[in-house]
Amino acid sequence: MSGTVSTSDAELRDLAGDTAVAELRDLAADTAVTKLRVAPGWYTANVSEHWNFRTPSGGVLMTVAMRAMAEELGDPQLRPISANTHFCSPVPAGPLEVRVEVLRHGGAAAQLRAQLSSTSMPGPGLEVSATFGRDREGVDVIDVEPPDVLPPDEAPDVTEMTGTSQRFRPAFFANFDNRLVLGAAWWNADWEAGPARLARWFRYKVPQRRPDGTLDPFALPPIADTMPPALIQKLGPAHQPFNAPSLDLTVHFLENTDAEWLLVDVRARRARAGYATASAEIWDDRRRLLAFATQTMMLRRLPDGPPMRR
Repeated sequence: MSGTVSTSDAELRDLAGDTAVAELRDLAADTAVTKLRVAPGWYTANVSEHWNFRTPSGGVLMTVAMRAMAEELGDPQLRPISANTHFCSPVPAGPLEVRVEVLRHGGAAAQLRAQLSSTSMPGPGLEVSATFGRDREGVDVIDVEPPDVLPPDEAPDVTEMTGTSQRFRPAFFANFDNRLVLGAAWWNADWEAGPARLARWFRYKVPQRRPDGTLDPFALPPIADTMPPALIQKLGPAHQPFNAPSLDLTVHFLENTDAEWLLVDVRARRARAGYATASAEIWDDRRRLLAFATQTMMLRRLPDGPPMRR
């Protein structure tokens, strides 16, 4: 899994068309880690600002840490089962270091923790704990259905949707084809508040594939870390804008896929006292549940903005 091959320059040109090659970013390349020999479990990485919201996506940083974990294990038969990240301080784009500790490495599963921090800004960064396991014989049950939404080839492209221009479009979203299929275009003014739910299709512009052709599971945390707009659906267009930095992100990795389009279906279940909690199901376009994620966010007013209303 950590051996995902980066897309070549020639492939990037084919994908780009009229778009400059430099505008297409490969998640695998931008989250690659290098092992240092000075101490066990010590890795470096360098994350591009092209994965920024205001700072790099917490899901992208989580992917960096998990790649270092996979490298430390050195066993491709151990796939990610679950991971939990706590975001302790902002981490800017640029050079990073990751310290990995193997807590347990058994025959069926391994458990690790990693600490990722910036080498250019003081702070604890983030902490990740994860379980990797081998596939085993067992029951195969699912008790949930994907939402009934338009397929990606029939859904509106977010970048082509009409209405007032978006005041803030993070660089992060330039890395995806994006289709909104459940919920309102929240950057516009002409919509009504409804349930705190949002669903959209994501497709990496640079495909994220393992050597066997299946999706790299480390491509899932970045799209799981896109939950705040579900809360906006409940608040309505008149509510003042706010920041929602992640306090944590948990991802359960459930199934492999070779599909390109991934549906992220988010519900913001509760917000109070300056915090919000949300969950997301990630499906492919063949109705397979690939991952389940949960997140806690801190709700903060924008700089120089009015206090957050109840």
